[in-house]
Amino acid sequence: MEFTLSTVALARTPFREKFGIPRQAGLVPVRGRIDMLPPWDQPEALNGLEQVSHIWLDFIFHQNPSKPEQLSVRPPRLGGNRRLGVFATRASFRPNRLGTSLVKLEAVCVEAGNVHLEVSGIDLLDGTPIVDIKPYLPYADRIDDAVNAIAPAAPAPTLAVDWQAQALLACRACLRELGYVGGLSGDGLCEIEQQVTQLVALDPRPAYKQSACGTYAMSVFGLNVRWVMQTPTQASISDASLA
Repeated sequence: MEFTLSTVALARTPFREKFGIPRQAGLVPVRGRIDMLPPWDQPEALNGLEQVSHIWLDFIFHQNPSKPEQLSVRPPRLGGNRRLGVFATRASFRPNRLGTSLVKLEAVCVEAGNVHLEVSGIDLLDGTPIVDIKPYLPYADRIDDAVNAIAPAAPAPTLAVDWQAQALLACRACLRELGYVGGLSGDGLCEIEQQVTQLVALDPRPAYKQSACGTYAMSVFGLNVRWVMQTPTQASISDASLA
């Protein structure tokens, strides 16, 4: 049997490229917006959703090329060296390119009669097509004694991260130009700088490069952020410029 899916919404996120996106939702509290598309952009379609704290987003890995049937994959969580059955993983190369993401619903917003959702903890590329939205049901979706021996816990940050002084100054100049207004927290960083730090700390590099030093960059929050691996576990953010 074959089915045709239609896009009900588009994800608007700070992630302009795949490199740097957290490998699961909820790891970094990055905010995003879900723009509903006609006819689903009317308040009636989301009436009651404001009573929900979290939602499931069913989406398409739209930038992954179609591949012939791939029965096994190399999940990044296992270092990219071990193969598992595609259905034992959440790898993006999978049948029908369907993905599922659990995000926090911050607000249901109505503007000029149209609706969009404000969410956080998002892990999607900007422009990702959403094909369904469902409420998280704590009594059904949470299983306290669930087991996954492949990934028993959320990945901990693996890199220690610091900002070089000139990079911090450059970042703040860029954020001012982008119109960002936000105060500093106790660690001397604004919210976006904190989230950039958290994204780098999760080490987005491919597994085969995680023992190497060098310079890396990602495009996020309208910025090109560059960092230098001083050691295999120490990253120093060295530059930020407008993307």
